[in-house]
Amino acid sequence: MNEQIKRAAEAIRNSEYTIAFTGAGISVESGVPPFRGSENSVWSKYDPECLQIDYFYSHPKESWGAIKEIFYNFMFKTEIHPNAAHKVLARMEEKGWLKSIVTQNIDFLHQEAGSRKVYEFHGTAGRVICTKSGCGYEVKPEEVDLEQMPPRCPKCGSLLKPDFVFFGEGIPSEALEGSFADARKAKVVIVVGTTGEVMPAGMIPIEAKRNGATIIEVNPTKSAFTERYTDIYIPMKAGEAFVALANELGIEIE
Repeated sequence: MNEQIKRAAEAIRNSEYTIAFTGAGISVESGVPPFRGSENSVWSKYDPECLQIDYFYSHPKESWGAIKEIFYNFMFKTEIHPNAAHKVLARMEEKGWLKSIVTQNIDFLHQEAGSRKVYEFHGTAGRVICTKSGCGYEVKPEEVDLEQMPPRCPKCGSLLKPDFVFFGEGIPSEALEGSFADARKAKVVIVVGTTGEVMPAGMIPIEAKRNGATIIEVNPTKSAFTERYTDIYIPMKAGEAFVALANELGIEIE
């Protein structure tokens, strides 16, 4: 295992442009449950239909009830903080070794750890927006009255919506364009905690590989990338792997 860590550190040191691509696995160690793949996953307890965009608009009260339970009762009322993997990625950015993070996660833990250039491919649970075109109202979720179901915009009275991507919605253009632009520039991509099965996000490491990038993968179990695209595979949990990588790179973390 030490050999893979050394190879990964060397690739990062020698890279002119490194990005990270993160999925649910990086946040599991912070206490955030994955959406799929385990008996504790979100979709083992809730019907995914609650996050279908058409269902949201046709049944906003029911959809918001599930959203409140899944995200806001949990994320904002429990002790969830960035773990070592989030922190090391933020320190790597500070040192100039990491240009950006493309994340599939909506938990904003990268930003909380100190990362600045983060493409939130699937949006964020950390912002609630008005659904009326042109209104422009947005607010932090803790400032929304979730006793009123569904919550309404205090500015125009329209339905409020979490600013993450529902099933059936398009990827935010800034995140989509920025992510793929960085993938094409990348010399190294650090893939962390993702199955690689969710599209179009899963195309980002593939796009980088097509342009000659070295793919470093940190994942305790093999993904859709491992056999076909990964150059350096580190079969460890994210926190453990990034502590070892930080030691190799001489990065101090709290």
